[in-house]
Amino acid sequence: MLDGVTMQVNIDEYLKNALKEDITSEDVTTNSVMRTYKKGSAQLICKEDGVICGLSVFARVFELLDSRVIFETTYHDGDVMKKGDLIGTVTGDIRALLSGERTALNYLQRMSGIATYTNEYAKELKGYKTTLLDTRKTTPGMRPFEKYAVRIGGGSNHRYNLSDGVLLKDNHIGAAGSVTKAVAMAKEYAPFVRKIEVEVENLDMVAEAIAAGADIIMLDNMDNETMRKAVEMIGDKAKTECSGNVTKERLREIAKIGVDFVSSGALTHSAPIIDFSLKNLKPVE
Repeated sequence: MLDGVTMQVNIDEYLKNALKEDITSEDVTTNSVMRTYKKGSAQLICKEDGVICGLSVFARVFELLDSRVIFETTYHDGDVMKKGDLIGTVTGDIRALLSGERTALNYLQRMSGIATYTNEYAKELKGYKTTLLDTRKTTPGMRPFEKYAVRIGGGSNHRYNLSDGVLLKDNHIGAAGSVTKAVAMAKEYAPFVRKIEVEVENLDMVAEAIAAGADIIMLDNMDNETMRKAVEMIGDKAKTECSGNVTKERLREIAKIGVDFVSSGALTHSAPIIDFSLKNLKPVE
């Protein structure tokens, strides 16, 4: 989980870099109006309907600026929220609340947007065996947050990065010389625990991938009829994945064909944000 102990160690560096991007030397505006410590609180308010995601990240941004910050909420990642909902209250050094506000909200709105968008896709696959996957088409510096948001929205993660699995795409196949050669080389080099996935674009490549012993065959940018023939050819010889031109409107038709997985870069690169505000800041005793 993103808020687990191990991941906390990893994400802190991401959050610190984001804070450094926003505060290169000091927050001049905040230091102008608040010279010394004063305790205060502010309310986190949702401005759109959606699925909330990133609450622990939101809180952690402020904690990095003031270890005494407390974020109180009854919501959990994955909960449905409505426009106008009071999500929670953050209390701590007013300077930390002011300086961390934008960075904390940036993470929360981006992650909630992806979770909401993914949830819309996932609903289309309800009742089918097809699993919804994300891709590596993530925002630089945001991958752990965006992939976590996909899971919260009801999707699953494809490989996390290039060290995480073997996926022979068109250029890898071109470099190797053929599907057969690429698969053989991958089997020779990669650890035996790694599954080998091959991207194919036509039925001839499907047949070659089957013969080469690929574990997963990715059907790239195929129309529905070609994909149906490919799935019939593959049968139980390999797992199947559909990728390319995957829109929400196509999902049910793709699922009906019977592919095991469908991957969509849109989950992370095209999700609109969900807007939040941190309002009603006031001193507290």
